[in-house]
Amino acid sequence: MKKGQEMGKIILASSSPRRAEIMKKTKYEFRVIPSPYVEEHTTTVFSYDFVENLAYNKAKALVPLVDEPCLIVGADTIVVLDNEILGKPENKEDAFNMLKKLSGKTHFVVTAIVVINTETGKVKKNSTTSYVEFENLTDKQIWDYIEKFNPLDKAGSYGIQEIPPGYIKEYRGSLENIIGLCPKALEELIG
Repeated sequence: MKKGQEMGKIILASSSPRRAEIMKKTKYEFRVIPSPYVEEHTTTVFSYDFVENLAYNKAKALVPLVDEPCLIVGADTIVVLDNEILGKPENKEDAFNMLKKLSGKTHFVVTAIVVINTETGKVKKNSTTSYVEFENLTDKQIWDYIEKFNPLDKAGSYGIQEIPPGYIKEYRGSLENIIGLCPKALEELIG
């Protein structure tokens, strides 16, 4: 048994293949059970409490569904520009508008991780912030990206791991955090 798993198994409460890929690169053995929690974005104004509550609700929704002691990991990633949360786009036009807003600007990406110990009921949480600066994008670049990568399931309408050269000027902080799960933050919560 690996360090940090003395009390039982780890469950990733996520349907994100990107989070599962990041988890596979850590020292933890885990299994995936998508959270039944349905996100309701009632605000577009950023706060750490908001994103941490989303991650907590994803993890908490699994607690009654597991019948053995375990650590449940919930996570949520949001893209923020000028204190406004840019969620997942509703359609390609919405994706275009988001990417147009991000063009030539620096925004930040926050991933909150919440770990619930089902045996003790103890909850730990952590938020990590990274920064991304886009190049000045042409309308053609934006449409080419949308048509090739179909970013409708991604906060802010993009996935940094798939974006071609010439779109992003630079990023600062954890790349994995921007993708959806910061391994260092996870380790701080699990041990």
